[in-house]
Amino acid sequence: MKAEAWIFAACTIFLVLVTPAYWLITDGSEHGGDWTGTSALVMTTLLTLMVTVYLGFHAKKMDARPEDRKDAEISDGAGELGFFPPYSWWPLWTALTLGTCVAGVAAGAWWLFIIGGVLGAIALCGWIYEYYRGVHAH
Repeated sequence: MKAEAWIFAACTIFLVLVTPAYWLITDGSEHGGDWTGTSALVMTTLLTLMVTVYLGFHAKKMDARPEDRKDAEISDGAGELGFFPPYSWWPLWTALTLGTCVAGVAAGAWWLFIIGGVLGAIALCGWIYEYYRGVHAH
């Protein structure tokens, strides 16, 4: 995870340099720079710093992965990479019911929001319990 920590550290350094520059460049009014963009850049800087610290902290505790070692061979990374789920229709139904809920709120039709919420609960349960029944059951 050292490589990932260095990537996020580079992003953090970049944002630390860009944020005050953005504040100074957008200083077009008498009240200072653009508060919206500057606050977004500050929050982005803090988030990348948080990820950098997390990855750096855990990289010290973990054994080196093949990606982190300079003497590693390609065959060191061979083997099972993890579980990758097969195709699923449940994300489509969940997204459609969320769209129905949003359309109901936007149009002021609360009955449509309720229908979308009920169908969304069914779709979400189907998505969560997808691997407990059927062809892909564990």
